[in-house]
Amino acid sequence: MRGVFLDTLTMKLEQLDCSGLEGCLEQWDFFETTKPEQVAERIAGADVVITNKVVLDRELIMGAGNLKLICVCATGTNNIDLEAADERGIPVRNVHGYAGASVPQHALALILALATRLHQYNSDVKAGRWSESPVFCMLDYPVMELAGKNLGIIGYGDLGRRTAELGKALGMKVLVAESFSGEKKSGRIPLDQLLREADVISLHCPLTTATDQLVNHEFLAAMKRGALLINTARGGLVDEAALADALHSGQLGGAALDVLSVEPPPENHPLLDPDIPNLLLTPHSAWISKESRQRLLNGVVDNIQQWQATR
Repeated sequence: MRGVFLDTLTMKLEQLDCSGLEGCLEQWDFFETTKPEQVAERIAGADVVITNKVVLDRELIMGAGNLKLICVCATGTNNIDLEAADERGIPVRNVHGYAGASVPQHALALILALATRLHQYNSDVKAGRWSESPVFCMLDYPVMELAGKNLGIIGYGDLGRRTAELGKALGMKVLVAESFSGEKKSGRIPLDQLLREADVISLHCPLTTATDQLVNHEFLAAMKRGALLINTARGGLVDEAALADALHSGQLGGAALDVLSVEPPPENHPLLDPDIPNLLLTPHSAWISKESRQRLLNGVVDNIQQWQATR
């Protein structure tokens, strides 16, 4: 049987133990990247296709005559036409839980960096401003002491829970927003209350019709003035122009995002403006620890082996 991995560059397989994957099938073709016009040719004759972000639409799935299994090397399956796969009886398998340590760690790092103005002080030191200081320290940017502050969590799955635990370890009080499903759960509070009370808000919810551009002008205006916003979930949760406005006006004390609505962002993206105050951007790297990527790859291997065992 032949397998194809369409976008290995997102995993850097040379850093990982790939022996389990290589042993699953008799033949593998690995491609660092695959353009849309290359997909049909590359999956032709393949029994198993692995994709991270490469799109497999109806035409591609219907045209791949040998295709028997689609493995998504990620959690989200929005790049797969699930209906077409179901019509052909092709199972689609994804992987959950692989970034359970990496993403909360990154969220905490972003919170700490914003609260301590780490990036701004570091930049000033490198620019020589500390050397020019008339006293031994610099006090140009206000630092937020997190102990005793309110950490608002929107999206209380595994990643939200783990981020909450890290916040508690810093002495923060955790506020959890009610579920967007409408299901009432003990200990959660209405979103409008969370916005009023939280000093830091961390997003961990999926992107759905209910959460698309959740963080808009109204959301930001309802937040406590000077609060911090963290997003390690999905870029589409945030109206990015509204966020830029809130940072410029001072309504928001700072924001740190690991995800944007378009990735990689175009050069004219509104949040790439260097004049936006106290904004931290990281390149969708919250999940990329070696350990996390190995767990993800192992999850793909498990999915292939479980499929083989049931054939």
